[in-house]
Amino acid sequence: MLGPSPTALLPDGHRPTGNASKTAREALQIATTAMATLHAALWAHCLTAARQMTEDGSDDANTLSGLEGCGAPLVDLLRRQATQIVHLDDEDTGHVRRVNTALVARRLDDLIDIAHARFYAYAPSDVPDCWRHLYTDASILLFALRWAAFWNNTARLSDDDLDNLVRPLDLALILAGGAGPPSRGHTWIHASLDLLHSILEEEDSGGDNDEDAREEGPHPQKRRRLGGDGPKHPRTTPDFSAGPMFNEADTNSAENTDNTENSTFIPPVRHPVPCCGPLGLEEFQEYLDRDRGHSRTPLVLADMQDDWPAQQPGGRPWSSPAYLRWCTLRGRRLVPVEVGRSYVDAGWTQAIVPMGDVLDHLTGRRQRRSEPPTAAGTGPMYLAQHTLFTQIPQLRHDIAIPDACYTTTQTWVDDDDNDDYDDDRHSGSDAEAGADVLLHAWLGPAGTITPLHTDPHHNLLAQVVGRKYVRLYAPANTPALRPRGCEAGGVDMGNTSQVDVGVMEGWDADAGGHDVDGEVTDDDKASFQSVPYMDCILGPGDTLYIPQGWWHYVRSLSVSFSVSFWWN
Repeated sequence: MLGPSPTALLPDGHRPTGNASKTAREALQIATTAMATLHAALWAHCLTAARQMTEDGSDDANTLSGLEGCGAPLVDLLRRQATQIVHLDDEDTGHVRRVNTALVARRLDDLIDIAHARFYAYAPSDVPDCWRHLYTDASILLFALRWAAFWNNTARLSDDDLDNLVRPLDLALILAGGAGPPSRGHTWIHASLDLLHSILEEEDSGGDNDEDAREEGPHPQKRRRLGGDGPKHPRTTPDFSAGPMFNEADTNSAENTDNTENSTFIPPVRHPVPCCGPLGLEEFQEYLDRDRGHSRTPLVLADMQDDWPAQQPGGRPWSSPAYLRWCTLRGRRLVPVEVGRSYVDAGWTQAIVPMGDVLDHLTGRRQRRSEPPTAAGTGPMYLAQHTLFTQIPQLRHDIAIPDACYTTTQTWVDDDDNDDYDDDRHSGSDAEAGADVLLHAWLGPAGTITPLHTDPHHNLLAQVVGRKYVRLYAPANTPALRPRGCEAGGVDMGNTSQVDVGVMEGWDADAGGHDVDGEVTDDDKASFQSVPYMDCILGPGDTLYIPQGWWHYVRSLSVSFSVSFWWN
């Protein structure tokens, strides 16, 4: 005789009572209904975009909505694919029309390839918006076509399904900036990915089957959203405070200067950057204005971001790999990375990889979705100077723009007869200053290096996770730092020094990234070491002010997550 089904037994082996069985069935029904609602909502979102494109590309439309420069044949091809996707949902008859989905997918791939090829005909800043728009619209339709297979099916999405859904949308954000009209473009993409995240959360609420979550600790418990005056997090955030954190096994200290393969070398700080506590808007403005006739100098501001959720273990901690996976659709969101120690080293390259691979690289785990790490090369994987918070707004809610970015950056004229001061490239109202702040993310392992360079903006470098060594040289020392010129392909590298600080100081072997003829001699080192500089080690909660034009070299001493705020 057959025994009871395993699902008919409670964990303690007892049969469920009638009430318990009824409660379980009701819970399952509610979960199934919620999942079906989310699936249908995402499909309706897809149809809205497809219908808009059929109208935008029609002959009687007043405008082609930004695609005019692509030419009528390509716009018509896009419209026809949008029409085919609309035909997948026949509201009048309730029957799905026959659509050659494989052919539609090929046509959309063709449109994406054509638009992408046009990017290379221009400098990155000069690519016409119409090609970015075409790339984004075709990517949206490709996502819609792929989602059509799932919208009326509440089965759990496989890893491959998720990868295929996420890829076109993230590439549209990374490569094309999510260009398009307000009703589509990046706004539509973010809404789609948010719905997809909700679907995954609904799946997980029925039981944690995710391999990443199992390996990184128990499934986090839901917690109430934090309050505060800042932007609200878009959904209830699980509690990640009990899980593994980056750098927990890091036993290095600031006194460790032994440069061996088995230790992370920590350069000695010989000329410390002045340090103070957090400064308010008026206090920092006074600091900027105090040295009339002199160049501003760097300053470390301690405890500037203590109230950031990203900084708090009980908030939304960036020190938690599990939290970063949760924010990125189980690590499936794509991000651009540098592969190699430094962007001037021989063999350095770039790639676009899943965020999960970056996190695997940082935690020493096996990479599942791209082995070897990239098709282009191997080496440290560094998410560097990326507009991550535009691509993944959820992470933007974890930080705040410092008050210092709302200061004006006038420079005093070095003239005793002139009591006025001269503006930098930009100054204006506080509102204008805040709107012009550029945010970049920097996430990588110990040993990644940003070579000696300058930025065209004032910079606040906020350290959220881990530690970094930073060395700075004043603009007056530019000749001694030997700026590079235009290199192969006409790339202007004038903001980067020919000098490899690590090689000159004896910290690193020559990786082929400097332009000193022949081997570095003792005279070369002595000459470079005579140039005055300031340096510091930033830890979690520290923010370094780097004035415009100051040369700086940055070296990660552990797994590190930083944010730079540029403003003028």
